[in-house]
Amino acid sequence: MEHLDRLENLSIHILREAYAGFKNLCMLWSIGKDSTVLLWLARKAFFGHVPFPLVHIDTAYKIPEMIEYRDRLTKEWRLDMVYGINREALDAKQTFPDGAVDRLTCCRLLKTEALKNTLSGQWPRFRFNFSAGMYDIDNNREPFTGVIVGLRADEEGSRSKERYFSPRDRQNEWDIADQPPEFWNHFKTDFAPGTHVRVHPLLDWTELNVWEYIAREKIPTVSLYYDQGDGKRYRSLGCYPCTFPINSKARNPQEIIEELRSGQLANIAERSGRAQDKEDGGGLETLRREGYM
Repeated sequence: MEHLDRLENLSIHILREAYAGFKNLCMLWSIGKDSTVLLWLARKAFFGHVPFPLVHIDTAYKIPEMIEYRDRLTKEWRLDMVYGINREALDAKQTFPDGAVDRLTCCRLLKTEALKNTLSGQWPRFRFNFSAGMYDIDNNREPFTGVIVGLRADEEGSRSKERYFSPRDRQNEWDIADQPPEFWNHFKTDFAPGTHVRVHPLLDWTELNVWEYIAREKIPTVSLYYDQGDGKRYRSLGCYPCTFPINSKARNPQEIIEELRSGQLANIAERSGRAQDKEDGGGLETLRREGYM
């Protein structure tokens, strides 16, 4: 497990560098396996306490178990939990499930626009109130200038072009050609005023590494990742109208590890169950240039 120790150490180093380098820092938590591993690492990096808010973008179409899991861990781990939502698009029924727009437009509205406006403070945020046991309007609308994200380079083509510290412009848009060099674990954390920076502590992890770490650390995940008896499980999680399970009989992290090591999934893309990827030409580059995760 030495390779996991090396990955863990580098990720913790990146998290601490981000905390030291950015005043208004947050971490995106999609509730998936990668961002949950990232949350676990953050708790390790800061000795059981996560010293920055977690931000979740709620599309209102997440699989219900994902939201239940989010709120349960928020309470158990005393997390500073914030969520954003594009209520205007939902109220106007400008969504793919309502038949008003295609999948990519729906993603732009419910994910990209919601993310950008939540991070910038342009839209209301909702923060978990432990005293009341519910979410309240967050009166703090100060923009987040640094955002920690649990993406991996091996997951999808456009993500392989990222850096550990990846700058965006004031509109959160990504110029792929303008990325700082990163050699020998030297990272650029000093950017011009107004630069929005995405931080990627899991960049060099693989899907197998993530599951090995989940198994080793006994990290709780949603049960959607495991076969419940029908020979299917989710490999990647998103909105229920556009996310589909794969054929798999893996019932726990160790069986997923064995499945990945055996090559059974070698010809199946990790995000093959995400319909919006297919509509974006098989990847996410269009959405991600515009500010998507």
